[in-house]
Amino acid sequence: MPDHWQHLNLPDSLEIKVEQDILLIGLNRPAKRNAINDELLLGIERIFDLIPGDIRVIILYGQGKHFSAGLDLAELQERNAVAGIQHSRMWHRVVDKIQFGPAPVIAVLHGAVVGGGLELAAACHIRVAAPDTFFALPEGQRGIFVGGGAAVRVPKLIGLARMTDMMLTGRVYRAEEAERIGLVQYLAEEGASMDTARELAGKIAGNAPMTNYALTHVLPRIVDAGQDQALVMESLMAAIAQDAPEAKQRLRDFLEGRAKKVGE
Repeated sequence: MPDHWQHLNLPDSLEIKVEQDILLIGLNRPAKRNAINDELLLGIERIFDLIPGDIRVIILYGQGKHFSAGLDLAELQERNAVAGIQHSRMWHRVVDKIQFGPAPVIAVLHGAVVGGGLELAAACHIRVAAPDTFFALPEGQRGIFVGGGAAVRVPKLIGLARMTDMMLTGRVYRAEEAERIGLVQYLAEEGASMDTARELAGKIAGNAPMTNYALTHVLPRIVDAGQDQALVMESLMAAIAQDAPEAKQRLRDFLEGRAKKVGE
């Protein structure tokens, strides 16, 4: 474990490593299909609270045969309604830190991406799926309801009707169909998911920091706002971004032929 995080006493269910300006966070409960318990979730929160400024991209992945089979239901059985609300709000707090954290997050998905696992993946900014990946929200068949943000994030990816279908019928989406409906942006070849993620991370790390911030923090809020407020936010963000010295230099490089053109 990198020295920066040694004092956090992270659980064995998480592993982290740094590759230059990329932070890799691994879910490490393979015997439990990376089911998410409170210890693991709060460990993710501690990591995101202390990510240093030189990290430009984060990659989230799962050890073993699955990304995550979801919430550890052994913990769910002992909560009453009040405790259930508090637990759901804890999930919201932690998963918000993934979506609105210090750097864009790429989810590397394989095997089960189910329930709470899909809630983690949906909070990431880019999702890369291996051929064996499958997605489900089985809460409807278990007599419960999603509580980690799926009701907000998943319909934005695939639409209300598709999420409703997933929960009413237990429908499972396989990788190719998931890419078609918007659950993932990239399909990787067998064994190549992490390579694809690293390639994408390199592209993202090369962006101007203000652009990445605008895309991960401001764009989601523009989408959620009313049109008048959204257009004002867009204008403000455009003005701030183009005023940055790095943006001005990049524009000069393009105009003077030092930067690649689209498609090259």
